[in-house]
Amino acid sequence: MIFARQVFISYAHLDNQPLGADQTGWVSLFHSTLQTLLSQRLGSVADIWRDDKLHGNDDFSNEILDQLAGTAVFVSILTPRYLKSEWCKKEILSFCQQAEDRHSLMVGNKARIIKVLKLPVEEGSDLPPVVGRLLGYDFYEVDEERVPHELDPAYGDRPRQAFLRKANKLAWDLAAQLTELQRPSPASAETNEAPAEKPAVFLAECSRDRREARDSIASELACCGFRVLPEARLPDDEDEYLATVGALLETCVLSIHLVGTGYGRVPDGDRQQSVVVLQNELAAARSRSHGLRRVIWLPGGIASAQSAQQAFLHALQTDAALQHGADVVSGDLETAKSAIHTALKPPAPPPAEVPAGAGRVHLVCDANDRKAIVPLIKRLRGRGLEVSLPVFVGDAAQVRETNRQLALDCDAILLYYGAGDEAWKYHQQNDLRKLLGSPRARPLKASLTLLAEPPGDDKEILQALAEPDVLDALDGIGDTTLAPLFAALGLSETP
Repeated sequence: MIFARQVFISYAHLDNQPLGADQTGWVSLFHSTLQTLLSQRLGSVADIWRDDKLHGNDDFSNEILDQLAGTAVFVSILTPRYLKSEWCKKEILSFCQQAEDRHSLMVGNKARIIKVLKLPVEEGSDLPPVVGRLLGYDFYEVDEERVPHELDPAYGDRPRQAFLRKANKLAWDLAAQLTELQRPSPASAETNEAPAEKPAVFLAECSRDRREARDSIASELACCGFRVLPEARLPDDEDEYLATVGALLETCVLSIHLVGTGYGRVPDGDRQQSVVVLQNELAAARSRSHGLRRVIWLPGGIASAQSAQQAFLHALQTDAALQHGADVVSGDLETAKSAIHTALKPPAPPPAEVPAGAGRVHLVCDANDRKAIVPLIKRLRGRGLEVSLPVFVGDAAQVRETNRQLALDCDAILLYYGAGDEAWKYHQQNDLRKLLGSPRARPLKASLTLLAEPPGDDKEILQALAEPDVLDALDGIGDTTLAPLFAALGLSETP
């Protein structure tokens, strides 16, 4: 599509009055910042226009109409004053009407309107319906007393940094949209086909204390070419919300959940559960049914003063079903980002076919067990089995992914319960249960727990229960002890 101008900024002039005589108006600052950032992202000078005249009771000018007709993207800076301004409403209504007349208000899955919220507003029926469906860019924050403040550098360094982060995200998104709008249509293109788009990623809604991190992750994924969902405001009705999120998850290869201290908004419905809880539940179900990969950022030691959120935090850390298919990350934001990028890497090629009669056992153990397991490894290798061991040292995300692949690329998993304590055993078993639902290059024939020294109360209970998937080696390891493993792998009890 061909446009005479890239961006039109629509705003109320009252919102550009500076807080002090020696300061720049907020809209002017927004314009100049966006101009610089967008130009850098495009690699050429961005064409951004706004009307700086005070109109009073003037008629809606032909100049404005001409600018709107040739504009690629309309940026609306919403404030209480904007909603009361007949002039502003004329601008946005006129842009939508002209775009719809040309069948181009929505191009692909993107609206050609960007909603910038300088302050929170209650959007009424005077604005086009598409505006209410947009997510928008919040250029304000709410303090401890629930009072909103626009992100204005005049308020200090922290608001200045937040303003620049928001402007940076907007610039990246705008650059991607303008590039797409200005790409030649398939009928007129004479060059080779455009490269295939990267898959979609579901970045779950989160509580207020994780929004800054969510914006950072969304920007980074967009810069890498991934489509980040949701792209529009999700419904307030619970049934509609569940249906919409479920449909979005069907199109994604990864879902990301950033768990904070707040419970989050609650859709209107019978369940009265927050969007954070509902999205995790839907993603876990999609993981069970279709192998959706997930990353949950659950910082260690996190707690909430809200009882509902604290209950969810406890459930998320103790219920394996809520973690299904997820890599649970407890480090900082950069650790979470590393896990996300690792999860988005193309799957490794399937391993070479294993010769007939051979088998591969993945031995899960605590780092302190590495010397104690040497006799076990020799016994297994003596039966012609390949043995893999966990990786303990390296980048946290890479260690997790390597150990995940080792557990997926084997015929049997043997959990060596020796130096590790009860909590270690629980978390290892929890991780292994989640892996059972993941696609595998080779079928898993056995998943067993081997009890080894030192003795302990928990091990004595497991010894007394004598469950079939528990091997008792507290008095030493012999072929009889390993008989269930050998049988599962098609080997006789003795050589």
